[in-house]
Order: sequence, then C-alpha cells, then structure tokens
Amino acid sequence: MRDAYHEELDSIGEGLVEMARLVGSAIGRATTAMLDADLKLAESVIAGDQKIDDLAHDLEARAIALLARQQPVATDLRIVVTSLRMSADLERSGDLAQHVAKLARLRFPDTAVPQDLHATMLEMGQLAQRLMAKAAEVIITKDVDLALQLETDDDEMDQLHRALFTHLIDERWKHGIETAVDVTLLGRYYERYADHAVAVAKRVVYLVTGEHADELQQETTVEGA
Repeated sequence: MRDAYHEELDSIGEGLVEMARLVGSAIGRATTAMLDADLKLAESVIAGDQKIDDLAHDLEARAIALLARQQPVATDLRIVVTSLRMSADLERSGDLAQHVAKLARLRFPDTAVPQDLHATMLEMGQLAQRLMAKAAEVIITKDVDLALQLETDDDEMDQLHRALFTHLIDERWKHGIETAVDVTLLGRYYERYADHAVAVAKRVVYLVTGEHADELQQETTVEGA
C-alpha cells in the first residue's frame, strides 16, 4: 500500500516535469510565432494550452485524492501541497505563453514587435525558455543551490524588461500607440513568466528544506558575513 502511495507521489512529480517542459516549449514557439508572424505556429501554441490545463487538472485531482485517502503528514504533506502550488504556477506560465501567441495571431500578417526591438524580444523569449528548463531540472534533481540561482538569473529578465521601457519612452519612438501597447503587454508577459519559473524553484527549496527560499538566502548571507 505504501509502495503504491509513493509511486503516486513520484508520478505527481513526473507530471510537474512534463508541465514545465510543455510550457517551456510553448514560450519558445510563441516567441517565434510573434517575431516571424507565423499564424500556424501561433494557433498551435494556443491549442496546445489545453493539454497543459488538462495536466494541471489531473495533477490536482490526484493530489486531492492522495490527501483524502492517505492523510499524509510532515514531509509527504509538504510534497503534495507544494506540488499543487507548483502546478498552478506552471499552468499560469502556459497561459502567458498563450497570450503571446494570441497577440501574434491578432497582428497577423504584421508582427506585433517593430524590427528594432526584435533582438530584445527574442532574448526575452530565449531567457524565459532557459529559466523554465532550469526549473524543470530543479524539480527533477531537488537541487537547492540550483533553485536559488534562478532568482539571480531572473535579474537578467528584469533588465531586459527595463530596456523595453527605455525604448518606449524615447522621444524617437515612431511606431505609434498601438505598437507601444503591444510591446508593453509582451514585456509584462515575459516578466511574469520568469517570475513563475522562479516561484516553482522556490517551492522546491521549501519542499526539500522546509524553509522558504528567502529565509534560507538570508541565513546564508548572515553566515557568510
């Protein structure tokens, strides 16, 4: 009975990894669809979000069933509850990738991003994908040090986000209000996507240590002082 229980716990972890990989792929493909004005690819990302939602719902149902049947305590309870929260972060990440794809579809056959911002937006998309790949690795390995690195990696996304606003408020901006709104939205989507990847990693830290990542980092800072 306990073997089956722990197999179910493991399968929930595997479901989280699959979700992370799907949403990582989604943001990469959505970025390509947006920059290349690829309608078919955008539609594929939009339709694919249903699979992510289905996985989230299935994981939630299995986690709740485990809580009801096994009434786990201590570490096992932390695993189940934290997994539910990670699933919510990943599901929201999928939604954000879908938002990017929907904007690509809305502006087709044009692109939502002016040519002079393509490089910045491509970098944001690639960084988002790398962050989620690292979050998936953290789920698999339970590597606390790697998990804590994600917040530092996220600083790069914040810098790119600020760079977008530098372009938007530049008096030489010549692309109009509609494009400015599109770029503002896209920047926000990528920033929030990165935040969710960091949140997933932080939840793994809590799962492993029983401490919140921010508290652990403060302790490390004090010890190193």
